[in-house]
Amino acid sequence: MKQLLTLLCLLLGTTSLLMAQSYTVSGQVKDEAGDPLPGVTVVVKNTIRGTTTGNDGRFSIQVPGPDAVLVFSYTGYTQQEVPVNAQRELDVVLAESGSALGEVVVVGFGTAYRQDLTGSIAKLNAREFEFQPVQTFENAIQGRAAGVFINSGSGKLGQGLNIRVRGISSVSASNQPLFVIDGIPVISEPVGSATEPDNPLATIAPEDIESIEILKDAAAAAIYGARASNGVVLVTTKSGRAGRTKVSFGVYGGWSSPTRKREWLNAAEYRELFTYAAQNSDFGELDAAEEFASETGTDDWNSNYDTDWASEAFQPGSVRNASLSITGGDARTTFLVSGTWNDQVGILRGNALDRLTGRINLEHKASNRLRFGTNLSLIKSLNQRVPSDNAFSNPLQLNALPPIQPKIDPATGKLNQNTLYYNNLIDLENGFNNATTYRSISNVYGQWDITDRLSFRSEYGIDWLNLQEEQFRGRQTLDGAPTGQGYSNQVNVLNQNVNNFFQYVQKFGKNFDLNATLGMQYQSGNTRSTSSTGEGLPNDRFTKIASAAKIVQASSNESAYAFTSYFARANVKLFDRILVGLSGRLDGSSRFGKNNRFGFFPAGSLGYILSNESFLRDNKIVSFLKVRGSYGRTGNAEIGNFAWRSLWGASFVGDLAGIVPTRIGDENLTWETTDQLNVGLDFGLFNDRISASVDYFDKRTKGLLLNLPLPASNGFTTITKNIGDMTNTGFEFILTTQNLVGKFRWSTSFNLSTYRNKVTNMNGSTIDGGSRQLGRVSEGQPFGYFWGPKYAGVNPDNGNAQYFDTDGNILDQDDFLALPDEKRNQIVGNPHPDFFGGLNNRFSFMGFSLDVQLQFVYGNDLYNIAGFFQSVNGDYFDNQSKDQLDYWRQPGQITKIPEPRLYSGNGAIKSSRWVQDGSYLRVRALTFGYTLPRSLTSRARMENLFLYVSAQNLFTFTKYEGYDPEVNATYISAVNIGHDFYTPPQARIITLGLNASF
Repeated sequence: MKQLLTLLCLLLGTTSLLMAQSYTVSGQVKDEAGDPLPGVTVVVKNTIRGTTTGNDGRFSIQVPGPDAVLVFSYTGYTQQEVPVNAQRELDVVLAESGSALGEVVVVGFGTAYRQDLTGSIAKLNAREFEFQPVQTFENAIQGRAAGVFINSGSGKLGQGLNIRVRGISSVSASNQPLFVIDGIPVISEPVGSATEPDNPLATIAPEDIESIEILKDAAAAAIYGARASNGVVLVTTKSGRAGRTKVSFGVYGGWSSPTRKREWLNAAEYRELFTYAAQNSDFGELDAAEEFASETGTDDWNSNYDTDWASEAFQPGSVRNASLSITGGDARTTFLVSGTWNDQVGILRGNALDRLTGRINLEHKASNRLRFGTNLSLIKSLNQRVPSDNAFSNPLQLNALPPIQPKIDPATGKLNQNTLYYNNLIDLENGFNNATTYRSISNVYGQWDITDRLSFRSEYGIDWLNLQEEQFRGRQTLDGAPTGQGYSNQVNVLNQNVNNFFQYVQKFGKNFDLNATLGMQYQSGNTRSTSSTGEGLPNDRFTKIASAAKIVQASSNESAYAFTSYFARANVKLFDRILVGLSGRLDGSSRFGKNNRFGFFPAGSLGYILSNESFLRDNKIVSFLKVRGSYGRTGNAEIGNFAWRSLWGASFVGDLAGIVPTRIGDENLTWETTDQLNVGLDFGLFNDRISASVDYFDKRTKGLLLNLPLPASNGFTTITKNIGDMTNTGFEFILTTQNLVGKFRWSTSFNLSTYRNKVTNMNGSTIDGGSRQLGRVSEGQPFGYFWGPKYAGVNPDNGNAQYFDTDGNILDQDDFLALPDEKRNQIVGNPHPDFFGGLNNRFSFMGFSLDVQLQFVYGNDLYNIAGFFQSVNGDYFDNQSKDQLDYWRQPGQITKIPEPRLYSGNGAIKSSRWVQDGSYLRVRALTFGYTLPRSLTSRARMENLFLYVSAQNLFTFTKYEGYDPEVNATYISAVNIGHDFYTPPQARIITLGLNASF
C-alpha cells in the first residue's frame, strides 16, 4: 500500500513538473489542394494527449516541451510525424494515400494506429455510405468488410438482419455479434411479439455514425470476453469540432421497386394445366370445373377474369430523408446538434417505416487535464408491419390465388372474399399492425489525464427502448372475424452500463513502447412487458381494447440480468518493429449456474514489421510488410436469462390457481467458449499504391449451449446443456489499389472471404428442422445442411416423379416411399457459401465522382419451401410458376416437371426438387455525383455543395428462380438457414439528393 501511495505521489509530482514546462502549439492542416482538413487526429507522440482539427482544419494542443513530436493521422492520407522544434505555430500539408496504415482505429476501450495492430479489425468510415439510402447502418457493411456475411433476409422494412462474423458459432444461442455504440453494449435482439423479428438497430440513423469497426479475431475481441464469440461491432457517433460553427444539410428522395417479380400462369394457362391435371388424377378422370367449384364454392372456372394477383402484393415504394447538423465550439467546449427524418414506403402493400432522430454530443475541457462530455440521443420510429411469411395474410401469398378469380366481387363491389385462399388485401382496408419504438442510447463521461501518460476515464450509459405494438383486425379479416380483434403489447427495456478504466502510455528508452489498459465494466438489463387481446368490438371504427366485450388473453412479464467484468490489456512495441499484445477479461454473469458463474477469456498476439528492418527500409517496391498472429478465447452468453434455473409457473383450474414446474435447470450451465487462431500478413507496394491483407482463422467452439430434446413423458420437452463442439475455418483477402492518381483518380477495393463450418460433436444428438424443412444439425456436417430425399427428375416412360435412394438407384415415387427412412434421406445441399465478398471502385475527375459497389456470394444452396404449393405441377389449385407448363405429356418426353395429377402428390414430397444454387452478383450501390467548384459556392457563402444520384440493388445476376437469392425465412427455427417461403425480394431504390455545408 505504501508503494502504491509513493507511486501516486511521484505521478502527481511529475504532472506538476510537466505542466510547468508545457506550452500550446496551434496550427492548421490542409490537403495538397490547399483545402482545410477537419477531423484530423493530432497526438503528441508517446503520450495519451491528443485532439482533432476543427471545421476550419485548425488545431490547438499542449505539448510537454520543445522537443515534442506531433503525429497527424487521417483516413486516406499519409501519416506525418512533425517535430515541434520549439515552434508555437505549425502548418501541415497531408498527402493523399491509398493506404489505411496511418488511420486511427477504435478498439475495445481505446484506439490504436492500424499499422500497430496485431488483431484482425475491419473499419468503415461514414464517407463510404453517406450518400446511400441504407435502411440501417448494418446494410452499409454488406460487401465492404472481409469475414462479415450479412443477409438482409427479405425486403420488409425494419426486419432483422442475419449477421455472421467468421461463420456460425452456436446452435441454440445467438449468432449475432455484440454491438457497442459509444461504449454501450446495446440491444440488438428482437424484443417484440412478432414471429418475424424486428431489428432494434433500425432505429439508429446512419447519418449519426462516424465510423464502424468490426473486431473479428480473439486478439481484438477478447477484451469483451463472454459476449465476443460472434465478433464485436463498435459504432462511434459523430462529435463536435472546434472552430467556427458549421451547418450541414442533406436531403434525398426517390422511389423503390422489387428487384424481381416472378412469372405466374395467366387464366388460359391455368385452365390448361389444371384441366390436364384433373383428367389424369389418380382418383380417376375428374372434371376441373366441378372440382374447382367444390373447393372454392364459386363458378369462377368459367369466368372471364385474368387477375395478376402476384402484382397486387406490391406497391410503388418511396423514400424521403432530410438531415441537419450543427457543429462547432472553441478550445474548451465543442458541440454537435443533429436531427434526421426518414420516411419510407415499402414495396409490399401496407409496409412503411418512419423514423425521427435527434442527437446532442457535447464535450467540455474543465482544464488541460480534465474533461467531461455527453452523447444524448432520442429516437422515435413507427413501423407499419406486414404479417410473417407463413401467414395467409402475408401479401406475397396472393400469388397462390387462381388468376380466374376476380379481385373485386362483382356482386358487392368490394374486395372478393370468395377466393381459394384468403384475399389478404382485406387486411389493408380493415386492420393495421403498428410498432412504435422510442429509444435513447446516451452516455456521460469524464476523463482525467493524471499525467501525459496516464489517464482515467469513467462512463455511464443507458440503452432505453420502449416498444408499443398495436394490432387491429376488423370483422371482415381472417384473424378478426367474426366480431373484430385488438391486441396491445408494451415492452420496456432498460440496459445500464458503467465503464471505469485506466490507460497508460510510456516509452522506455528508444526501443520499448508500452500501451496498457486496466478497468472494469458493469452492465444490468431489465425487461418488462404487458400484453392483452380483446374480442367483440361494436364495429370496425372501435379499434382499442377498451371497447372489447371480453379480454381473451392478458399477460405480464419481467426479466433481468447482470454482468460484472474486469479487463486488462497491454500492447508492447520493441525496436519499432516487434509487436506484442496481451489481454484478458474476467466475466461474471447471472445467466449461468452458481457453479460456473465466472469465466476468464485471455488472448495473446505477436506482430513483426519487417519493412522497418534495415534490409527493407529503403526498398522502392515493398513500402510496408507485417506478419502477425494471435490466439485467444471468447465466449457466448446469449441464451436468455434463466436457462440454468428450474422454474415454476401458475396453472389454473376454474378460479383456483396452483403452481407447476415449467423448466428443468442445470446449475452447471456455463458459457460457450470459442478458441480462435488467426495468422495474417499485411503489405504495401510502391509507396502503398497497392496494399493488401491476408488472414487465416481457425475458430473452435466448445460446450455448445444446446436445447437438448427430452422425452415428453417427463413433462418437459427440452433442457439447456453444454453439449457439443463446432469449428469454423477460412481465409480473408483484402486488396486496395490506387490505379490512377492526379486529376483523374481511380481507386479499387476488393475483399474475398471463405469459411468452412463443421459440427464436430453433439454427443450423438441430431436436430431436424421440421416436416417440410430440410435443415439439420448433426456431427461431422455443416450447421443446417440440407437433409432429405434427392430428386431424380421424371420417368420418361410414365411421367412419375423419381428419386435417388442412398445407394444411387433411381426409383419411382411410390417405390421410393416404400423404403425405410435410412434409405430415403441423404445430404442434398449446403446453405453455406464457398466464398463471398465485394468489389468497390471509385472514380473522380474535376468535381465529378462515381462510386460502384458490387457484392457477391458463391456456392450456397437455397431451398424454396413454397415449391410445395407454387411449383408442384398442379397438385392442388394454387396458381403455379410459369415453368410448370413444361410438364410431362407423353412417353419418351424428357423433362424435370412430372405429369400433373390433381390431388395425387406426384413429385410433391419434401425433397431436393426445390433446392437451387443461391449464388449471386449484385450491384449493391452506385452513386454518381458532382461537387460544385469552391469559386461558385463561395458566392452563395456556402462551403460545399454536392449533388448526386444513387441506386441501391440496381442489378442482380443469379440462377435462383425465387424472388431473391438474398433470403432467409425467419418464422422457422434457426436450424433452417437458406430457406425461402413466400419471402419478399429486396427493393431497388433510386434516389436524388444533395449535401450542403455553410
